[in-house]
Amino acid sequence: MRLNEDDWEIWHNQGLCYMYLKQYDKSTDCFKQANSIQQHDVTYIQLGKVYTLQEDFRTAVEVYLEALEFSPDNPEMLTTVGLLYLRLGENYRAFDFLGNSLTHDPKNPKTILAAGSIIQDHSDMDVALVKYRVAAVATPNSAQLWNNIGMCFFGKQRYVAAIACLKRALYLDPFEWIISYNLGLVHLNTGQYASAFHFFSSSINLKPDFPSSYMYLAITLSRLDDFENACSAYEKAIEMEDDHLFELNFAITLCNNDELEKAKQHFARFEAIYGKLDEETRNSDPEIAEQRQALASLLR
Repeated sequence: MRLNEDDWEIWHNQGLCYMYLKQYDKSTDCFKQANSIQQHDVTYIQLGKVYTLQEDFRTAVEVYLEALEFSPDNPEMLTTVGLLYLRLGENYRAFDFLGNSLTHDPKNPKTILAAGSIIQDHSDMDVALVKYRVAAVATPNSAQLWNNIGMCFFGKQRYVAAIACLKRALYLDPFEWIISYNLGLVHLNTGQYASAFHFFSSSINLKPDFPSSYMYLAITLSRLDDFENACSAYEKAIEMEDDHLFELNFAITLCNNDELEKAKQHFARFEAIYGKLDEETRNSDPEIAEQRQALASLLR
């Protein structure tokens, strides 16, 4: 069968076929050919999706920005750009696009969830909860939504409400690792160490390559007086990533168990990593500075 080379739809559908076959280079060629014949939002969306599947987020953003020149009021496109900027860590630009999307479609649950998460990251829990209330009407069974609501309550130190929301999220999606991780954090914070151990272990089983899970598991084990396994968990976290928090908490645990020489070694590594951080990062958590000062005086 011969292709009608001037039919954008044939090129577009051929691009879709290649995308589903994971032949991404051929897929992008087809979508670009479709756009050169006749530009359509749907083609731009799929072309951006191909780059996103390849984790080429910058190129995906460029594709969507080009599309927005022709369809500046497309809420789906605005939301997608916002979500990509979130993945790139550019929260302010993400919030601009998500806010713009909400002016055109104020009840879109996906957009509200993303905008709410940025507001939540800036510790404005009440505003985030107002946003989530709107989304909950449209998607009452969204595990991600209940996870975010739970962490809002955690930020407000309303721990019973936080656990209730997170357990609802876990019921809706039992294989989402971040929900188990967050439940572990809340239980650790409330001194329910056996439950915290259960949820951190579950989180690690679902996502074994997230180093912070091992650090919090180690803290939990040290509170359960399992020093040997706590050390193993710290070592696993440090093996995966050089992080000042891992070294500091390990040094504190070693100090609490009279392993002063090893504590000094890990505190020295903490100081080396901490010294390389910019001033804003160092000042972002005053508790770290307090722990650092207290540990330094103990290890003299």
